[in-house]
Amino acid sequence: MHISAHLDVDVVAVETDDQLSVLIELTAPPAADDGTPRQPSTLQVVLDRSGSMRGGRLDGAKAALLGLIDRLSPQDNFGLVAFDDRVEVTVPAGPLADKAAAKRAIEQLTPRGSTDLSAGYLRGLQEAQRVAGPGGGSLLLVSDGHANAGVTDPDTLAGVAAKAYAGKITSTTLGFGLGYDERLLSAIARGGSGNELFAEEADTAGALIAGEVDGLLSQTAQAASLRITVSPQVRSVQIVNDLPVTAAGDAVLAELGSFYAEETRKLLLVFDIPAIAALGLAEVAVCEFTWVELPSLTQHTVRVPLHVNVVPGDQAAGRVPDATVRTELVYLQVQQAKRRASRHLSTGASGAALDEIRQAQRAVDAAMAAAPDALRADLVEESSSLAYLAEQTEQGDLARAAKYSSSNAAYKSRSRGREVPPQGPSQPNA
Repeated sequence: MHISAHLDVDVVAVETDDQLSVLIELTAPPAADDGTPRQPSTLQVVLDRSGSMRGGRLDGAKAALLGLIDRLSPQDNFGLVAFDDRVEVTVPAGPLADKAAAKRAIEQLTPRGSTDLSAGYLRGLQEAQRVAGPGGGSLLLVSDGHANAGVTDPDTLAGVAAKAYAGKITSTTLGFGLGYDERLLSAIARGGSGNELFAEEADTAGALIAGEVDGLLSQTAQAASLRITVSPQVRSVQIVNDLPVTAAGDAVLAELGSFYAEETRKLLLVFDIPAIAALGLAEVAVCEFTWVELPSLTQHTVRVPLHVNVVPGDQAAGRVPDATVRTELVYLQVQQAKRRASRHLSTGASGAALDEIRQAQRAVDAAMAAAPDALRADLVEESSSLAYLAEQTEQGDLARAAKYSSSNAAYKSRSRGREVPPQGPSQPNA
């Protein structure tokens, strides 16, 4: 893993309150080219087969799963749990030694019943945990409906997902159509350090499922985390990316999830620094990155200290902030605004959502002039994304806007640097 840190300013004024923004870039190792076989992967799918999946939705999901099986090797573990108001283990989790049998089981699925999402999810976790090896496993939950049975509290299921992630099972969710509860699926994906995906159409859902398999098979780092221990003279630190964060004694711990081969991920940290009385080099924090490298399953830890120079006020007055770091900060703050807008939209508060969207548009417009060329395209795309979101909200398509805003912001924030997947023919490729 290659790790670099860039500060927005390299000096702060003595005896003056200040903030310091730090852009962390992490690049995963390449895939092994020495002939070392990859470790068997574990993929557990939990599929909604309730009555609302009737027709194209269930047929599309089944077609994607049949294609998925073709792409896995016989040594990979695969399992499928299907749920409505009942839960069935359609394909018991285990090596794909008999792909034809797995395909026949999938082809026989038909829609029925209501939606006990929690029962299906919990049973899927049990299956994944039963077969996952030292490298852990991935669970993909596909649903098109509001959970109307079982556990329906987002925070409770987020806690379940976080506990499963601690046991090396990542949870990704795919919301299908416009009827699912984006708050619930978002909570599971966030707690499980996975992706939050949204598809209106069967073709898009199929592409997203295929993309998840591609990502699973190309991983070169798993269970990545960042531990930030701030120095005594620092008041606090904020991780601007939307990541699962917990306090760990005198430190903050963020879960970064898995990395694909050679992908670069960006993190933005903001430190609140009260007046420092002494001149000279001051340590702000120590960042400790830990990950498990694949296929060797070797754990690595790298410590990166962060320092800033404390100088007289007249020297600090002439500093020029780094445009890349400042632009990245705006970009991620816009994702926070879209997340807040999604919450407003989920409750029908379109006016409050539009306020968030318009403020975000103004922030993007203001950042455009000073943005470096390498980030200008991201801001242009973000402007288009916000315009689409505002249009959907103004037209009263609150369900679509809420889902688009939630999934788009989650992917851009949690996996910042990774290509954003498609979300449907009626939406921009953002």
